[in-house]
Amino acid sequence: MQRIKGYHAHIYFDAHSIEQARELCEEAARLFPVTMGRMHQKPVGPHPDWSCQLAFGPEVVGVVLPWLALYRRGLVVFLHPLTGDELADHRDHAIWMGALRPLKLSIFGG
Repeated sequence: MQRIKGYHAHIYFDAHSIEQARELCEEAARLFPVTMGRMHQKPVGPHPDWSCQLAFGPEVVGVVLPWLALYRRGLVVFLHPLTGDELADHRDHAIWMGALRPLKLSIFGG
């Protein structure tokens, strides 16, 4: 059985929703033991849209995930565990809130 070492939640946004995404990410970092990444205004890694990453431990997924579900206000959230298998984490173990977006999984060899 794979061990989950942490989670990443990627908040997707565009030019019209960047401030909404920033407020959501900053509030998550204020309320929870979450590390907020940069506000990427271009696709980065496997992500097809602009995004900001929230990184957190497995011990808080039970409060962060439902909080994001309630307060994302239409933003797409892509959440995945960190098991050491990036392809499986992004392809097989993902949790989507909102529209599914096509990830560029080829960067992981998939």
